[in-house]
Amino acid sequence: MKIKSLLLGAITTAALAPAAFAERGSDGQVNIIYWQAPSILNPFLSGGTKDTEASSLILEPLARYNAQGELVPWLATEIPTVANGGVSEDLTSITWKIAPGLKWSDGTAVTSADVKFTYEYCTHPEGGCAQLTKFGGVASVETPDDLTVVVNFEGPTPSPYGPFVGVESPILQMAQFKECIGAKAPECTDANFGPIGTGPFVVEEFKPNDVITYVANENYRDPAKPAFGRVLFKGGGDAAAAGRAVMETGEFDYAWNLQLAPDVIAQMEAGGKGKAIAGFGPLVERIMLNNTNPDPALGPDDRAVVRPHPFLSDPAVYKALSMAIDRPLLVEIGYGKAGKVTCSWVPAPEVYAISPEGCDVQDIAGANKMLDDAGIVDTDGDGIREKDGVPLKLLYQTSTNAVRQDFQALIKQWWSEIGVESELRNINASVFFGGDAGSPDTFQKFYADVEMYANTFAGTDPQSYFGNGLCDQAPSPASQWQGENISRFCDEEYDALHLELTKTADLEKRIEIGQQLNTLIFEKGGMIPLVHRGRLSGAANTLGGVDLNVWDSELWNVADWYRIK
Repeated sequence: MKIKSLLLGAITTAALAPAAFAERGSDGQVNIIYWQAPSILNPFLSGGTKDTEASSLILEPLARYNAQGELVPWLATEIPTVANGGVSEDLTSITWKIAPGLKWSDGTAVTSADVKFTYEYCTHPEGGCAQLTKFGGVASVETPDDLTVVVNFEGPTPSPYGPFVGVESPILQMAQFKECIGAKAPECTDANFGPIGTGPFVVEEFKPNDVITYVANENYRDPAKPAFGRVLFKGGGDAAAAGRAVMETGEFDYAWNLQLAPDVIAQMEAGGKGKAIAGFGPLVERIMLNNTNPDPALGPDDRAVVRPHPFLSDPAVYKALSMAIDRPLLVEIGYGKAGKVTCSWVPAPEVYAISPEGCDVQDIAGANKMLDDAGIVDTDGDGIREKDGVPLKLLYQTSTNAVRQDFQALIKQWWSEIGVESELRNINASVFFGGDAGSPDTFQKFYADVEMYANTFAGTDPQSYFGNGLCDQAPSPASQWQGENISRFCDEEYDALHLELTKTADLEKRIEIGQQLNTLIFEKGGMIPLVHRGRLSGAANTLGGVDLNVWDSELWNVADWYRIK
């Protein structure tokens, strides 16, 4: 097993292959549809994939991961390593060299000051940055000259490729965002809806939760790219409509996240206009367990921090809920070959995955016995068990999607067989994943007992992603409801293990700790993993250059897309 390659993404400085065109804008317009509509174009203020990916046409990092999971330079000249002197021998600093001559889309020069500002923007204590874990352990950022950035860590950092790497940690222009620091961040609508970037496109018009039009960036670093002069980015609808729009009617060229049953995909491909493309990364469909008390009678602060949940804090309850689920059936009806059974929060790279005994077998009888043995029984004969007098009634929410609603219906039935009642709720995906601090319906607010969704992380090292389970990463009013610890899971052992991971250089030991973190969040009630999902999207037969990337943004190489003549 090539552990180094898996952990650090086989670091390379290879350039991207040349595109099959020679004149910017010569291929007209490309039409992209995301059935979850973007609500903001600043990835630091949203944890939603649809927002970070829509932003990636504009905002770029110093380095990112290619479709093979390899770390490649983007705005930097090379990937810093110990071997080339870019990472210090004691692993306490990393030095990035910005490629000379880079310009923002407004024609001004990109400098190290912009990179340092991005760090200050995200780490401001009142900013509510959604990507704060990317800067975990950073002590300071220095700028010795206009093209040099030195990131200093608080201690030895074996994996220093968190800050400014990947789709979730791009560079912001200081001149545009300098008045948007801290609590003012969400108020800067013009900047958040139309950021100045270094990417191949710039925003022409943005209608939140609807449509974005982009035009080619006249100051993009490659004068021959992008081939498309315009992008129509349509949001909203549902996965089925998006798939049909590419593979049956040909109205669109690319459809993201076709979370549809296998037979439905096959029917769409028969339309002859396009095809489904797939790849497995770390994407996991899971049920998050609320570790707070979501009682509507409580205020926002209490609903964010009060622990424990009236009954989900009991291991007998959350373990029984997991045991009652038939994961193989969920895979079969929901994803077919694009899904795998998992009880692992991080199933890829495979070395981090765990396989708890019985994960792939439904055990209704065992779940009932576990609850009986814990004294959680139905005392009034209504079919619903009680714990300390509180009925096991759950509000179970997710985004509106045919597969997810099928999952909800099945799981509701299975849970009813162990004496747990579920009220089902589905929310428009653009709202659910929108990150609007004023909305009660976002997945960050988590005003329910359990909620189901999927997300992933950029790259092949899950250290930052495991950081999403840390106590201090829980969304709250103080953070403007940003934060990655959606379930408000909080465990001292978990936090201590993650701290150890950040200080551990030995690759075998890092993998061991990663498996322990995976186990803890499952065994101690942070979530119930369900399905290891493949990324499945649709591409028109006339669209060239698409290279599905499960480790970064699916739109990572949109500058290389072109029209097949």
